[in-house]
Amino acid sequence: MRGNPEVIDYLNMLIGGELAARDQYLIHSRMYEDWGLSKIYERIDHEMQEEASHADSIIRRVLFLGAQPNMNREDINVGTDVVSCLKADLALEYHVREKLATGIKLCEDKGDYISRDMLRQQLSDTEE
Repeated sequence: MRGNPEVIDYLNMLIGGELAARDQYLIHSRMYEDWGLSKIYERIDHEMQEEASHADSIIRRVLFLGAQPNMNREDINVGTDVVSCLKADLALEYHVREKLATGIKLCEDKGDYISRDMLRQQLSDTEE
């Protein structure tokens, strides 16, 4: 299947954000584990797994649409203590939320309702 080029480009941009989120949560969760903060480690490790799942879904969609996924991730912001890690993660979530909302509108405008619904689910996950 051939997808809309604008939607594919946007989905590829989203992959970079999801991969960055995954990697940022990965390093932060491992830092928490190293600091002996098991509860926050478990929570952030779960977030890392969720971001990996989001990236996987978008990658699969781009492939289905007949395009090559762009696996270049955005830069990450690694904290140095609990507060800076949490602030960096919150800023990342707000950034991802904004990009997902824009992507939902683009998919709607271009008539790609499957991609739109996938992004709606990811937005719901992000807002939880």
